[in-house]
Amino acid sequence: MTTAAVGLFEAKTRLSEYVARAEAGEEVIIMRHNKPVAKIVPLHAKGEPERVDIPPFIQRTHDMGVPKVDLRQLNKLLGEMDVEEFLKLQARLEAERQQREP
Repeated sequence: MTTAAVGLFEAKTRLSEYVARAEAGEEVIIMRHNKPVAKIVPLHAKGEPERVDIPPFIQRTHDMGVPKVDLRQLNKLLGEMDVEEFLKLQARLEAERQQREP
């Protein structure tokens, strides 16, 4: 598959030619101020796979090891507590953790 790069003005004036070239299997890249901004491709062409970015929180938690708390128990506690009770418990547990660590 061949590729051609053309300016925006030229693409506007000769659009039917570039569509015919795309039908023949050629890609046409449209440039604006020497930067690619669009591409005319054959309809049957496979597009480039969309890049899927992994959210940063997944990358950070991937190799953190075994959780220090049982998350099933935490979810059960959350269902039974109101927000203020939970925040007090969280503060108490954080204070205990800081006392254990230097």
